[in-house]
Parts: sequence; structure tokens; C-alpha cells
Amino acid sequence: MKALLVYPEIPDTFWSFKHILKFIRKKAAHVPLGLITIASMLPEDWELKLVDMNVEQLTDEQITWADLVLIGAMVIQKESVKEVVARSKAADKTVIAGGPLFPSMWTEFPGVDHFVLNEAEMTMPIFLKDFIAGKAQRVYDTDKKPDITKTPLPRWELIKMDLYASMSIQYSRGCPFDCEFCDIVNLNGRRPRVKSSEQMIREFEVLYNLGWRGRLFVVDDNFIGNRVKVKATLRELTKWQQEKEYPFSLFTEASVNLAQDEELMQLMTSAGFDSVFLGLETPAEESLKECGKHQNTSIDLLEAVKTIQGHGMEVMGGFIIGFDNDPPNIFDKQIKFIQNSGVVKAMIGLLNAIPGTRLHQRLQSEGRLTEGCTGDNCDGSLNFIPKMDAQTLRDGYQAVLNYIYSPKEYYARVLQFLDNYKPTRRKRIDKLEIRAFFRSILYLGILDKGMSKIYYWKLLIKAFLFHRKSFGEAVSSAIFGYHFRKLLQK
Repeated sequence: MKALLVYPEIPDTFWSFKHILKFIRKKAAHVPLGLITIASMLPEDWELKLVDMNVEQLTDEQITWADLVLIGAMVIQKESVKEVVARSKAADKTVIAGGPLFPSMWTEFPGVDHFVLNEAEMTMPIFLKDFIAGKAQRVYDTDKKPDITKTPLPRWELIKMDLYASMSIQYSRGCPFDCEFCDIVNLNGRRPRVKSSEQMIREFEVLYNLGWRGRLFVVDDNFIGNRVKVKATLRELTKWQQEKEYPFSLFTEASVNLAQDEELMQLMTSAGFDSVFLGLETPAEESLKECGKHQNTSIDLLEAVKTIQGHGMEVMGGFIIGFDNDPPNIFDKQIKFIQNSGVVKAMIGLLNAIPGTRLHQRLQSEGRLTEGCTGDNCDGSLNFIPKMDAQTLRDGYQAVLNYIYSPKEYYARVLQFLDNYKPTRRKRIDKLEIRAFFRSILYLGILDKGMSKIYYWKLLIKAFLFHRKSFGEAVSSAIFGYHFRKLLQK
């Protein structure tokens, strides 16, 4: 059996970082971790090929070669999925689909022959047994959650590692919190399940032995969901990193209560974490209460960000505008918070109701849903009727983006971050970073227009004079600003 695994194209978004990959001569920011893990669950006698449409085109010849086309995708890849399904069915291929896109939206894809939904460790073996016996059903689904200590190692040999800016690894699934707008609880549950320390070391070893050095994304819903177990694992990862002289720089997603655990912050930086994404959402407390983000109401968010930065981790932040309880001045409040916090990589989106969330259920019961969800909460679309006038909301949202990503304000925010940031150890400078630095001089210091290049040079001079240990972070932040400005021009 010949199986073609396809990872559909991700459009130009905040997370794609498409505009800055040229600085390091890479094709994509992240690997299709789900698909290469699924590959390990398929029969050993199947012949496998993988096409990541973010690094190469899917050809008719590849589709013709296959007996089966397996698609793994997120909501944001929906349009590309439709194209892949259409091309596969035109070639008379059996199409199998799974991933976060499908549990709540599988009915939108009539061309897919079989859906393997939710966590594949539970549903894939049942599907394969039926498929091989010639009696496969259309939909395989379950509410049961697997023991991820038994999850197999990814099939890294199926991808071209040198085309990616970072590798990915997973430690846990699930989140103890239940924010109204988030679909994580629906997908992965509220009880965080974790891999063993031995598993994590083994996965680190595999990547190390394959020659990977550099960025490693721990793709968890909330890395610190089980703080007791994660601390034990971090101690083991620290030993491994020290023995290997820190070949990996780690980043992940966590909840803001990280700032309340001194030991955990120290353990994370000791293990090699240098940045963390937090769902900060909004400085408006009533809006936080509305969406059930209680972990954010019990802490001073601005101080929490600065505390984490002061422990050697950059804070990337997610922000949302469009809650029912947002005050009229929410746009100014968001701008003030973002600028004062030094959150350089601020992902600001309009609230969207994702199918399967409590928010979607509530708005549906209130008769306020209007259209489907694009999966990109930064594209300015709304799929519900907001309490604030919709045009006022969109105009205010655009004004926030225009302000915080204007060169003057963006570079000022980078300097604020550098003031807050206290690196815990000096990192090695690799060839990619050197290449990125010189290309930043070309694109940002020479070819950029107007005052942008002046602000760039001012940043480099100030970083060199006053923040020399963080000079790499200053350059990196300047490069990311290029991506954000390109997105604004769309």
C-alpha cells in the first residue's frame, strides 16, 4: 500500500513568519509534527511519502503514485485542504483526514472517504483494522484520551529537516483551564497528560543524532499544566542540555501563572527555554471574567510579563478584541498595555467563535453566529454579531495594529523589552544567526524605506552599548518586525 501524507498550505499569517524565512534561507517555520507521528502508527509494510505544501508543491505525479492520501490539518488550512481533496478525488484516490480541523467541521468535506478524529492513538488502530479488513466506516471518533507515554516517536526521516526554521516536540496534551473561546479542552481535555522524562530525553537524543541544532518548539497547549511533573522533567532536560552544551534553544506556550512560580521559571531557563507564548488576551478585567480566563484576573498582568522577562524568557503574547464586555476605550487600553509590557511579538486578533467551544455554543443559542470560522483570528474577520458596532470594532482593531507595528512604536517596544529582559546565560551564536544579522542589515538597514532604517540602526547601537548580552534578541526582534509590517500591507 502506497500512502501519501499531505500537510496543506498555511496562508500568510502571524504564525507563518513567511516574510522572514528568507533571512535564514528556510522554507517553513514549523514541521508537520502530527503527520510524522501518525506515520509511525501506520503498518510497517506500507510505503510512505510526505509532502508539506509549505516547503514544496504537491504534484500530480505524487498523487498518481499513491493508493491513499492522508491529510492532517488545522482550521487555518481549510481552503488548502479543499484543494487537496479535490485533486485527490479527481485522481480517484481514497482520502483519509484527521487533525484539529475536522472534529467539528468534518461535514464540510464531502470528498473525504474516512475521518480519523480526535487523538489518533485511540482511533487510528481501529480504522486500520477495519480498513485492512475491507469494512472501514466513514467516521472514527472517541471521547477517550490516550496515555501519551505510549505515543511512538515521529518519523523524522520523512521530512527535509534543513528546510525548517525549527523542529517540534510534544510534552503534554490538555489544559487545566477552560477559557470560553478556546477549543483545547474540547480537543484534548482539562486533565494534562504528560510524557515521561525518559521519553523526552529519547526524543531529544533522536533529533540531536540526526544533526539538528537550534530552535525546538515544545508544542503543548499549556506546558506547565502539570507543574509537579514538568519540574521533574525540566531537571532531566537541564542535565542533558548541559552535557551536550545546549544544542537546542526551547520555546513553548504556557499560562500566565508561570510568573507566580519562581522555581519553575528558573528550571525552564536552566533547561534552555528562552521564550514563551502567553494568552494575555486583554487588560479589561470584565472581559477576562466573561471568557472564564480566571488565571489572568488573579494576577497583575503587566508585572507578570516583566517577571518572566526578568527571568530570561521573552514573552510572546496573544491578545483578543471583541468581547461583549470590552469598554469603548479598549483599543487604547490594549495599545498602552502592549507598549508598556515590551511584548514585541504581540498577536492581536478579533474574537472568533471556533466550532466546539463554549463561546460557539453560547453565541449559537443567542442567535449571533453569522458565518464560518477562518481559523485566522488576525485576518479581521468576524463570525458573530458583536455587542460593539461591527465597523467600529474593525476600525479600532486596525488602528491598534497600525500603531503597535508602525516602525517607531515597534522599535520603542523592542527597547522596552530589552530593558525588562535579563538573560540567564550567554547563548552560542550559530551560522543561521550570523546570516540573519547580515541580511537584516541589507533589508532593514539599507533597503527599508523612510524612517524605518533609522530606527533599526538606533536599536542596534543602543543594544550594542547597553544590552550587549541581548544583542541577538534585538536583531531577531527587528527581523520579526519586518514580517509584521508586511502582514499589515496585505
